[in-house]
Amino acid sequence: MEQPALALIELNSIAVGATAADAMVKKAPIEIIQVGTIQRGKYLILIGGAVAAVEESFDEAIRVGGDAVVDKVMLPAVHPTVRDAILGKRQKGKYDALGVIETANVAPVIDAADAGVKGAEVRIMEIRLGDGLGGKGMALFTGKIHDVEAAVEIGVARIRDRRIWIQQTVIPVLHEDMIRKIGDSTRFRPQRQKG
Repeated sequence: MEQPALALIELNSIAVGATAADAMVKKAPIEIIQVGTIQRGKYLILIGGAVAAVEESFDEAIRVGGDAVVDKVMLPAVHPTVRDAILGKRQKGKYDALGVIETANVAPVIDAADAGVKGAEVRIMEIRLGDGLGGKGMALFTGKIHDVEAAVEIGVARIRDRRIWIQQTVIPVLHEDMIRKIGDSTRFRPQRQKG
């Protein structure tokens, strides 16, 4: 199912998060892409669907979530690679430069990644949300150096006014050992396969 809109709500209460997620799906015909807990006791709700339905459900979650809402993002025309990256699809290929955007919360990094990939000729290598990051968000871009610099600049500019902690870097030429390791996983200890 094609998802022209994507929204994420980040809450500091598991109980309120579950209630908000239920209210969202009852409010409008949306797809709950993912719900659940991440580190530091947060609860994330990721939804997709038609713009009007996602907006209606998003507003309902904000209302129901109240003071438990830590952060949020609503993207009415999300770039398709953003959704893929959030769901764990890794972009393989030649890694020229590497750009990293790291945020204190997870919602802003989705916004930054969407802006960066729309504004420059880059690939989103990975988006990680919360787990294994102490609740932070991380987006990795690859491509030619000038494009990666542009993507990071555009992404950070999109979220700078949110007054959150942001770190960024661009590595112009990755060492081949780094290419191999980052190409496999950004986790120090790769997750075990379920079996």
